[in-house]
Amino acid sequence: MAKINRKYIDKHWLVFLFRGALAATFGCFALFTRMASLENVIAIISVFLLLMGIIDAVGALYCSTKKHGWFNAVVDAAIDVAAALTLLFSVDNLANVVIVISVYTIASGLIDIFHGFLSTVDPTDRFIRVFAGVAGCVIGLVILNAGNFEISTFIRFFGTYMMIVGATSLIYGVHNRSQELEDKVARSQSAKKKTAKKHTRKK
Repeated sequence: MAKINRKYIDKHWLVFLFRGALAATFGCFALFTRMASLENVIAIISVFLLLMGIIDAVGALYCSTKKHGWFNAVVDAAIDVAAALTLLFSVDNLANVVIVISVYTIASGLIDIFHGFLSTVDPTDRFIRVFAGVAGCVIGLVILNAGNFEISTFIRFFGTYMMIVGATSLIYGVHNRSQELEDKVARSQSAKKKTAKKHTRKK
């Protein structure tokens, strides 16, 4: 099994599953529901980002009990909440909505790339995080240049990114859980071998 840097992987695997389910749900809604009202777009995205921030905040609380990794989760939560509050209280036109969403998407992508290269040497984990990160950066740049598109079109771009986030988070959560179980089995076997060696020496 690949060596895991516990500092970055200790966000509970359920956090990834809940985050993934929420992102995938929003992604489906954005892709298959036509939203033409700017007010509705701002309200829906803001609520979604606030919920994402709450989930990441729960992850930060869990990490704080482990005495490490909490800062990364706090950054994730802060970006979600900051984007949501900016949309709710500081944005009143489509151009500004596009800027906020594109900056959020690019920032999230860069953070995923950062985690991908520092969290683990496991190729599956690294690919998942880097893939999501690159997708975020690319789609964020597309959204930033989507000023001439209709509201529903740019929302579909953001929805596509959230579908990717949802899928990769769900896969990452399941894989994280399997790694956790493998880690426990390995520790248990190691402990049994040490106990057996002690008994052998006593004899």
